[in-house]
Amino acid sequence: MPDPSSAPALASTDPAHLDAADPLASYRDRFVIPDPDLIYLDGNSLGRPPLAALERLARVAAEEWAGELIRGWDHWLDAPLRIGNLLGTQLLGANPDEVALCDSTTIDFYRLASAALDARPGRRIIVTDRANFPTDRYVLEGLARDRDREIAWLDPDAVEGPSTEDVAAVLAAHPDDVALVTVSHVNYRSAAIADMPAITSLAHDAGALVLWDLSHSAGAIRVELAAAGVDLAVGCTYKYLNGGPGAPAWLFIRSDLQAELRNPIQGWFGQADQFEMGQGFRPRPGIAGWLTGTPGILGLAAAEEGIRLSAEAGIDRIRAKGIALTEYAIALHDVRLAPLGFELGSPREAARRGAHVSIRRSDARELTRRMIATGVIPDFRAPDSIRLGLSPLTTSFTDVHRAVDVIAELAAG
Repeated sequence: MPDPSSAPALASTDPAHLDAADPLASYRDRFVIPDPDLIYLDGNSLGRPPLAALERLARVAAEEWAGELIRGWDHWLDAPLRIGNLLGTQLLGANPDEVALCDSTTIDFYRLASAALDARPGRRIIVTDRANFPTDRYVLEGLARDRDREIAWLDPDAVEGPSTEDVAAVLAAHPDDVALVTVSHVNYRSAAIADMPAITSLAHDAGALVLWDLSHSAGAIRVELAAAGVDLAVGCTYKYLNGGPGAPAWLFIRSDLQAELRNPIQGWFGQADQFEMGQGFRPRPGIAGWLTGTPGILGLAAAEEGIRLSAEAGIDRIRAKGIALTEYAIALHDVRLAPLGFELGSPREAARRGAHVSIRRSDARELTRRMIATGVIPDFRAPDSIRLGLSPLTTSFTDVHRAVDVIAELAAG
């Protein structure tokens, strides 16, 4: 792993040497990479497919769906909870039976935010930030409109994201009136990591519930939901967990809140004695009561293989590789791109940065288009950021070096 103490020295390091010293390098061979010349730096939006996931999909389709038919439900029924336990205990720092894979991130976010508001009657304020991921903001705007609530917007630093001071100030401005505090753990644009334990504690001291979006955290950085006392969390499985496009999302509810909160979408998979088809909804105990409709078994199967691969690699090794890749990218930025008018759009402190790096220039949108045309795939985030997603299990240091070569050539020309 590179020594980040000197940007010029690190930038001049042969990436082949860094790849040779990478303890996770062999994991790249466990993914489908049909074009080895393509530099893919968008695994923070959609991860590459694991070989095991494609093999599992073929097996589930041919042997279970075609072969077992309806009998497959004998072992499919528990998949959302079984896979949720794998994800929660191995990668999220949750206790057993606190995580379920189900629905989409937007639906899960709506359900948990709605339940949190119901649990705090008489309180009108929802706290979130204007840099939060759009789907979260849109859901909150709809809830505020429909329930006569008000959003107290944070306006955090564009790079550093919402701070504990930002949250403390808005809580102090609305004493005894905040129902819900919700932010993203890793900012989708800058990769800034919010202080989960401190913000959670502030919300609790104010009598509010807290809901975290971990879409850019799960499978990339260490998360300790139980240790931080987190109430609620959601996230996706198609980014760093490599579950595939549209893979099922997940939700977390702390065990002591599972019976207290009410699921606003009552579906038959959350019903006690499901196949009795009885009148009236009686929720299953625990996290199972938060299931809704029939789960997508193919999506769950692919997601399970991606989650299992990350659990095998180990979140500490994944995090160490993510830090090393982002430190290398920043060193190359400072030496090669900053002289061309780029600015760093991510925190410099490794402990405050997730597994992607944003670089900023006024023509970022056009540069992104030209990069993709040359075989380097990042993504653009308005107004001026090129986001380099350095998924630790599939990205090499050579990928990073070659990508910066292309960016420098395009930007200089």
